Amino acid sequence: MPTDLLGRDYETFPAPPTLEQHGPARVIAMCNQKGGVGKTTSSINIAGALSVYGRRVLIVDFDPQGAATVGLGINANNVENTIYTALFNPRMDVHDVVQHTRFPNLDIIPANIDLSAAEIQLVTEVGREQVLAGTLRPLKDEYDVIIIDCQPSLGLLTVNALTAADGVIIPVAAEFFALRGVALLMQSIEKVQARINPGLEIYGVLVTMYTRTLHSEEVLQRIYEAFKGKVFHSVITRSIKLPDATVAAAPITMYAPEHKTAKEYREVARELVARGVVA
Repeated sequence: MPTDLLGRDYETFPAPPTLEQHGPARVIAMCNQKGGVGKTTSSINIAGALSVYGRRVLIVDFDPQGAATVGLGINANNVENTIYTALFNPRMDVHDVVQHTRFPNLDIIPANIDLSAAEIQLVTEVGREQVLAGTLRPLKDEYDVIIIDCQPSLGLLTVNALTAADGVIIPVAAEFFALRGVALLMQSIEKVQARINPGLEIYGVLVTMYTRTLHSEEVLQRIYEAFKGKVFHSVITRSIKLPDATVAAAPITMYAPEHKTAKEYREVARELVARGVVA
């Protein structure tokens, strides 16, 4: 049995069974206000792994940079409608915004720089924290998983994502500075739980960009201590194959399915199913 850098089996969790029917979707916010910790990469690759296991997955690109959109081969600047237009046009059918990718079972609602204006516009909206939840509601019965790829901030867009979500996955890079902002994120999650979305759960902390160094190991131990029982079994190692897959506009689970990083992301997908987070 192949093992990861920590000497653990890749396939601790069984391959998920085939689904007889689909929906309603579990909504997962991929959230961390620090940039560069692997939110978009993890959104695309967890979605890719789940789609290979027969789950119908929708990624909601909720970052004005549109990295998830580009990462799945869609030019958002050539797309007429994005998540931005769906948020602020209540007469629009959100199905018209969904883009099918070239990968089976994997769709995306794209974003582009227009979404940067949403933070200001939401301030004057009625029920401003719940606009995204209302937008996604018509889609929930058609997918097994909806993953919201959040922008690196704790503003109204992120609050909307946390309000729409059933749970949160927090990617944390195995670097000291990546740990510093997690306390602020936890405070925001607790406020949303207390005031808007009491059912919001923390599905887990996903350690990314791990390298076999003393520094990474020390950070990893701190993460285990701070989030007892909440850290995913799989640790995502730093790999040149991830940028290669991004250039190819494909999840690494499809671009290089036998690569160790693909195996790590498949392990995360299997853990989500084994724990009942995903059907």
